[in-house]
Amino acid sequence: MQKKNKSIQVITLGCSKNTVDTEHLLYQVKDEYDIVPEGEDRYVDCLLVNTCGFIGDAKEQSIETVLEAVQRKKAGKAGKVLVFGCLSQRYMSEMPGLIPEVDGWYGARDLDPVVRALGCEPMTDKYHKRVLTDGHHPYAYLKISEGCDRRCSYCAIPFIRGAHRSVPIEVLVREAEDLAAQGVRELVIIAQDTTYYGLDIYKKRALAELLRELSKVEGIEWMRIHYSYPADFPEDVLEEMAHNPKVCRYMDIPLQHISDKVLDNMHRHVDGAWTRALIRKMREKVPGVVLRTTMIVGHPGEGEKEFAELEDFIREAKFERMGAFTYSEEEGTYGADHFEDDVPEDVKKSRLDALMAIQQEISLSFNKSRIGTEVKVLIDDFVDGVFVCRSEFESPDVDGEILVKYDSAALSGVEPYSMVGEFVDVRITAADEYDLIGELV
Repeated sequence: MQKKNKSIQVITLGCSKNTVDTEHLLYQVKDEYDIVPEGEDRYVDCLLVNTCGFIGDAKEQSIETVLEAVQRKKAGKAGKVLVFGCLSQRYMSEMPGLIPEVDGWYGARDLDPVVRALGCEPMTDKYHKRVLTDGHHPYAYLKISEGCDRRCSYCAIPFIRGAHRSVPIEVLVREAEDLAAQGVRELVIIAQDTTYYGLDIYKKRALAELLRELSKVEGIEWMRIHYSYPADFPEDVLEEMAHNPKVCRYMDIPLQHISDKVLDNMHRHVDGAWTRALIRKMREKVPGVVLRTTMIVGHPGEGEKEFAELEDFIREAKFERMGAFTYSEEEGTYGADHFEDDVPEDVKKSRLDALMAIQQEISLSFNKSRIGTEVKVLIDDFVDGVFVCRSEFESPDVDGEILVKYDSAALSGVEPYSMVGEFVDVRITAADEYDLIGELV
């Protein structure tokens, strides 16, 4: 490939949705720039930082990364520094004055201005194309919509990312086809709220229809759904999960709490009874489904009684996967404007530790129950003589892995790296709270 006259590097912070934005951006400029992988320490003509502005820790990390990028520029390791994404979208009026050494600040809602700032003209007929930034893994995230129409009291996403906008099915199918041609075998379906998909352009919830169309893409064998909202959950998605072999029996559905009082304060539009009924329905309609959720502790209104109810719910629901974080008051949100952040930080931390201790026992019990079973896994990587794999019940980046030692006798003559991206059958032989050990069948 002919070397370009200019080079570019993007540092991507935050969630997988930002990763997708970076990959779309890089495709738009790849004909003009050599792409320097993130983490490679050498001179680049353009250094971009794709920021996160969701909660306090993420904002601090973004600012630190921008300052480090400026230092690289001052040290002669970067020609210019551009910043885009959620942090700059949220603080567009303040950031240029705070860090004037940055050559340009751009928002998160439209990448075209960044493309033009790089001296390129947006290729509107190729918005579905991407340069995979972690191309040796056989999975990719597929962002099906942008923005959010929900107004959860703690969340800044709606005024950072704007109103909900679905990507048309035909565009997503083309994107999936392009990803499959690059060796992707699994799509992780993401959005601020995947269950809202289609309401704006089709006037109905169309996630199930999208799954059916994506299932037709040759080379894509697995699809899993992340970031589903519990209110008005579309039950046809459960039918698709139960009967479509390409849809993993795995659902990421952030519930955030179970107390009616706290859910009401959060503006979640569900109560505890609805939440419990939805979990029962999911397990009934999709036998063997693995549920992942997220909880917030220390939200205004969460007293000892409400937290105890949450602990009891976690023991009752037995989520196979769960994450949790402490409430962070974010300026501009309904919660910051109307509630006092009345739970002390040390209490938040102790509640978080207590909740995760309960979850560790549940996760360990679930993983141990799988010992002796045989599962189909996708090989993600080969590291230090070990295949790093996942079944349909483990999502990349957030869940544990299934580790399988390379058996040269069983795989005589097979180059282990050539097996990355292949599906194989594995017998589970050991387990801890997060990872499992297996052997090739």
